[in-house]
Amino acid sequence: MTFAAGMVSILIGITYGLQPHGGSDMGWTGPWVLTELIGGVVLLIAFWLIENRVAEPMFNLKLFHIRAFSAGNLAGLLAAIGRGGLQFMLIIWLQGIWLPLHGYNFESTPLWAGIFMLPLTAGFLIAGPASGWLSDRFGARPFATGGMLVAATSFGLLMFLPADFAFPVFAALLLVNGIGIGMFAAPNTTGIMNRVPSHQRGVASGMRATFQNTGMVLSIGLFFSLIVVGLSSALPTTMSAGLIANGVPSATANQIAGAPPVGSLFAAFLGYNPMKDARIRRHAEQVDRAAIGDDHGQAVLPEVDVRPVHPRAANRLHGFVDHVHHCRHRVVDARREIRS
Repeated sequence: MTFAAGMVSILIGITYGLQPHGGSDMGWTGPWVLTELIGGVVLLIAFWLIENRVAEPMFNLKLFHIRAFSAGNLAGLLAAIGRGGLQFMLIIWLQGIWLPLHGYNFESTPLWAGIFMLPLTAGFLIAGPASGWLSDRFGARPFATGGMLVAATSFGLLMFLPADFAFPVFAALLLVNGIGIGMFAAPNTTGIMNRVPSHQRGVASGMRATFQNTGMVLSIGLFFSLIVVGLSSALPTTMSAGLIANGVPSATANQIAGAPPVGSLFAAFLGYNPMKDARIRRHAEQVDRAAIGDDHGQAVLPEVDVRPVHPRAANRLHGFVDHVHHCRHRVVDARREIRS
C-alpha cells in the first residue's frame, strides 16, 4: 500500500507539474503538486523502512548489495528515461514541425508520425534477438555497454539535424538508435537475472520492470519540462510576430501568444492546429469589414484564402461569403438611406 500510494502520488505530481499554475508556465511550485511530490517521497521512505523489517518483503532491498543488480537496474532506469523522452520529442518534432511543413494536415499528423517512426522499431526488432543470442555466447557486458554507446551516438547526431530535415537521414538515425536500444535490452536483463539467487528471480524481475516503467513516466516530466522552459523564452515573441505578419490583429496575436506554451505543445502532440482559430477569426474579420463597405458606400469583398483551414470551417466560411455577396446591394442601399 505504501509503495503503490507513494509511486502514484509522485507520478501524478509530475503530471500536474507540467500544467500552468497561477502566473507560471508550469505548476511545480503549486501547493497540490508539492503535496503530491513530498507526500509520495514520505510514503516511499515508509515503504523502505517496512521492507527492512518484514519477513517476506515485496522488494528484497538486500538484492541491491549485488553490484551487477544495482548497476543493471540503474542503467535500465536511465535508458528508459532517455528512450521515452526521445520518442516524445521526435513525435512532437514530426507532428508540430516537419509533417505540416511537408503538406500534411494536422488532423493526420498523429498517424503519419507513427509511420515515420517505424525505423526505430525496425532497429529494435533486428538487434534485440540477435544481441540476446550473442550475449549468451560471449557475455552480456560488451553488448549492453556497446548498445548504450550506439544509442548515445545517435542522440548526439540527432542534435545536428535541421528542423526541416531530409527523411532518409532521419530514418537512418532512428534505425541506429533502435539498434542501440535493442543491443542493450536483452543483455542487460540477462546480466541482472544471472547475478541474483535463483529463488529471488521472480522478485528481481518485478523490480527490474518497475524501474523500467518508472523511467518511461519520469521521462515525460523531465523532457516536457525542458521543452516548456525553452519555449517560454522564445515562443511568445516569435508567435506574436508571425501572427501579426500574417494579418492577425495585434490584440488577438498577443492573446494567442500569451497562452501557456504547454498548450501549443500538446496541441501539436494531439494533432490539433493551434493557429486554425486565429486564421478563421482573421477571415471572418475580413468579411465583416467587407460587409460594411468602404467610404464610398461600395461593399468590397476581398479574396479570402481558406486553404489552410479545416474543410468544414472552409465550407462554412464560403457559405458566409456567398451570403454577404447576396446581401451586398441591400447593405449599400441601407447606408445611402442612413446618410440621406
